[in-house]
Amino acid sequence: MVTRISTTIVALLMAAGVLLSAQTPSGQAQSGQAQGQEPQSFKFRTGIELINVNVTVTDQSGRFVPGLGKDDFRVYDDEQPQAVTHFNAERVPVSLGIVLDTSGSMDGDKMYAAKQALDRFLFQLMDPNDEVFLYRFDSTPNLVEGWTRDKRRISDALNRIQPRGSTALYDAVSDAVLLAQQGHNRKKAVVILSDGNDTSSHTDVFAVKQLIRETEVLVYAIGIDSATSQYVVNRWPQRGTTSQPPRPIPMPFPMPGRRPAPPPPVPQPPPGPVSGGGGSRSRGAGDDRVNVAALRDITDDSGGRTEIVRWVRDLDPAVAGIADELSKQYYLGYAPSGAKDGRWHTIRVEARQGYRVRARRGYVAGK
Repeated sequence: MVTRISTTIVALLMAAGVLLSAQTPSGQAQSGQAQGQEPQSFKFRTGIELINVNVTVTDQSGRFVPGLGKDDFRVYDDEQPQAVTHFNAERVPVSLGIVLDTSGSMDGDKMYAAKQALDRFLFQLMDPNDEVFLYRFDSTPNLVEGWTRDKRRISDALNRIQPRGSTALYDAVSDAVLLAQQGHNRKKAVVILSDGNDTSSHTDVFAVKQLIRETEVLVYAIGIDSATSQYVVNRWPQRGTTSQPPRPIPMPFPMPGRRPAPPPPVPQPPPGPVSGGGGSRSRGAGDDRVNVAALRDITDDSGGRTEIVRWVRDLDPAVAGIADELSKQYYLGYAPSGAKDGRWHTIRVEARQGYRVRARRGYVAGK
């Protein structure tokens, strides 16, 4: 009799434990959301994952359009209208990867201007809750600093970089996108700064494009399309001095939501060696100039964009423009009606009143 009662009590306790364990995750999730924590991904009870879409909206003049609501958007998945179930118009923390070209051709004013623009990005344009990592690439990609919210660590690492070698752009972007996808914030982005065409990657542009299609990472690129680096950059004291840098002068650059026109041809310098940390190489053939078409192939499917600058002084407003865009995007989420077939599915987003919309062009439905 005692044994039978004991067995009954143990069975009841085990059943209670199962019920408590089943309720615990839900309670934790509600507690976390109440404290303002952002869920990493959404899943409906049916197990269907939510498709996350960051949307940039501009008017006919290229200015960002604020104040839109969920009902102002229409989302189409393979041209089928979708119900938007999640929406946010506020700035959210970003997990951002910086991918900097440090090949020999970046030596001089280009590298100086890139460091100054990125320094301002880190200290003036990013939020304390944003996390960031830094990749550099020359002949090979190198992760300089992993995920951190300490922007000074990234800045100090930037100041130690010296250009050298050739250009493994595709290898670096591939590595950076994979790391960005692991970021802690829902919004994930990569910003690439480069002045040259890929010359030494093992990965090709088609593989990089496919990889980006399989992630939620926004990819932006700034290409420096100049034959030399002899342009003047405003020099100001380094961080830590008493003098303050001047306010950057707004420079014209392609507006968000509008594909920048290809730059006019630049006269080629006479054939001859170009010095760099990796030795000398000829620029006479012009095959190391920035590959605008390849950069657009990399960025456009993701909902990001490519911007081409002709002068190093334009790097600062170009970087600032990307930071501004990341802070003013809308977020839409919907549950796709299609099957998980491992295929590419298109996304099209419209906004009322004929506003220009830029968003990721699709996704690969995992099997």
